[in-house]
Formats: sequence, structure tokens, C-alpha cells
Amino acid sequence: MHFPIEMRARCVYNIFVMKMTFRWYGLTDNIAIEKIAQIPVIDGVVTAVYDVPVGEVWSEESIKILKDTANNAGLNFEVIESVPVHEDIKLGAPTRDKYIENYCENIRRLAKYGIKCICYNFMPVFDWLRSEMARPLADGSNALAYDEKTVLALNPLKTTLSLPGWDESYTHEELVDLLKKYENISEEKLFENLKYFLDKIIPVAEECDVKMAIHPDDPPWGIFGLPRIITDETNLKKFLALNDSVYNGVTFCTGSWGASVNNDLISMINTAKGRIHFAHIRNIKHTGERKFEESAHPTDCGSLDIYGIVKALVDSGFDGYVRPDHGRMIWGETGKFGYGLYDRALGATYLAGLFEAYVKTK
Repeated sequence: MHFPIEMRARCVYNIFVMKMTFRWYGLTDNIAIEKIAQIPVIDGVVTAVYDVPVGEVWSEESIKILKDTANNAGLNFEVIESVPVHEDIKLGAPTRDKYIENYCENIRRLAKYGIKCICYNFMPVFDWLRSEMARPLADGSNALAYDEKTVLALNPLKTTLSLPGWDESYTHEELVDLLKKYENISEEKLFENLKYFLDKIIPVAEECDVKMAIHPDDPPWGIFGLPRIITDETNLKKFLALNDSVYNGVTFCTGSWGASVNNDLISMINTAKGRIHFAHIRNIKHTGERKFEESAHPTDCGSLDIYGIVKALVDSGFDGYVRPDHGRMIWGETGKFGYGLYDRALGATYLAGLFEAYVKTK
């Protein structure tokens, strides 16, 4: 059954132009898109083409299937997460121009099918790191968790052991080889390679009216000697200065930047004012030095001031896309860790309530 977009409820958006979205992993996702459409505050899905090797061009047919599936469920298709950046671009390898041109072509093709925002990251090797995928919580749910000591004890340069998620992308030999390629890449050099990339893609993004939104490093500190640069307010300012186009913006991920107790998220929102195109909002609970577990979204469930974050976003004039980020597994649900239906649906309605209440009383 098709549900025209104009027939869907828009609980918040009549008073505020923020759009609430929901991560959906395409046709192979175990969560049916029709169930996502039943969450009343959801405007659209955030998705990607997942079966094309990193660095290659996505087919228009694959993009159109995603758009048609979303629209037929009554949902918009305006945000892609992510178009991955090939490691040769991050390394500044001689082959990078080929992969950058492919990236530019992906921007053009996505714009043709209505995409307005692309989330991406510039994290060497690992998009994320956790030490546990299903830490049991006191209420009987489970969630992703991170313990620095556990992670460092499994250094792939010194052991054949691996953490959850590593084996999805590389064999152990490939991982070791890639880590060694980064031994001579400093944070400064990684910033230089990022600027080279931005100066090539941002003019295309401007022509296509697609906002680029870099995701912060997760967690926001170096691991195994790898440089990480989207980590704190100082580096946020440096990133924004690499290319001053409004199309060069950020995905404000509260859970990633918030993993460091040294990051003042409200100040960082003010620093990035006008350049935040996408917001991932979730809560985490600090449990020690570089230790945290993911929690339910409400402020009192973790260590982050979610209401203060929403307030700061509204006050900054934010008019982009929001999605509830990682959720716990609750009510016996199983599936992709961090991406169950139930807790993220609760998160979406909680966040929409905060935005609506603050806007109406502002």
C-alpha cells in the first residue's frame, strides 16, 4: 500500500523547519520501512547504497529504488548517510583524484533524486569503535559500550584478536597493512588531505545544492596511533576554516563529541552556528575515564543535557535534519546493534517533543 507524503502527519514541522528523520538500512534492513512510517514525527529516512565498493560510483537505478521505496511509504528521501570516503583520499595517495571524481559524480547523481544533505566522515580505518555491542543494563535492556582499556588491549598490530565490527571490513592482514600506511600521516597532514578533498567536492555540492555534513570521530580521540581530527572545539574551528562555504558543514553528533568529558557541546553548537546541517542526538553515560555506555535519549538517563542541546540548536537558527541516534535494545528486540526500532522510535518522539515545546514557548 502506498501512503502519499502529503497525507502523513507533521506533528512538529508546522511550527519549525527542523525535519525528524530515521536511519534505515535499505531493502535488507530487518525493520520494514512501513513501520518507520508509523512513527508520527518522522519526515523521512536516512539511508545509503550499501552494496557498492567504497570509492565507486552508485548506479542511478539503486538510488531511484531507495527514493521510490521511501516515497511509497509516505516518507521523504533527502539525506544520505553515508557516501564513504576512500582511504586513498585520506592518505593523500596518487590515486585520490580518481576517487574524488567518483565522489563528485555521486553527489551529482544523488542531487538528481532529491538529496539535500550528505553525511560522511574522515576517520582513518575505523568509522567507530566499541568494546561491547550488547552491555546488559540495569533495566534489562542492552546497549553499545566503550572501555578504552579493553580496546587498547586488542591492538591489531600486537594481537590477532579483534573487536566487534572490525571483521566486517578487513581481514587481519589488510587491517595491519592499512594501519602501517598511516604511520607517517600526522593530524596536520590529515587536515591537509581533508582540505584537498573539500576544495574539490564543495564547488560540486554548491552547484547541486547539496549540503555536506562531516561526522565527528567516534570516539573523539586517537586510537592505535591513528590521527583523528574532528574531535573537539579547536579542531571544529579549524575544520570550518578549511573551506568557508556554507555547504561545508557538520553533522552534530552529541554521542560522538559527548564521549569526551572535555567537550562543551553547547559552546560547540554556537561555534558551528549556520554550518550544522544534520544532527544525531543521543545520550551516553560516562562510567569512567574514557569509558561510557549508551543510554536512553532523555537527559536524566545519561550524562548529556539533551534539552540544553536542543535549546542551543534552536537558538542558533538550526533548520536542518535530526535523527535519533543509537538506541538500546528493549522489549526483547534483536537486530542490528544500536539500530533497533523501539528505542529509536521513543527517542524520536522525545526529541520532537523537546523541539516543539521549546519553539512554542520561546
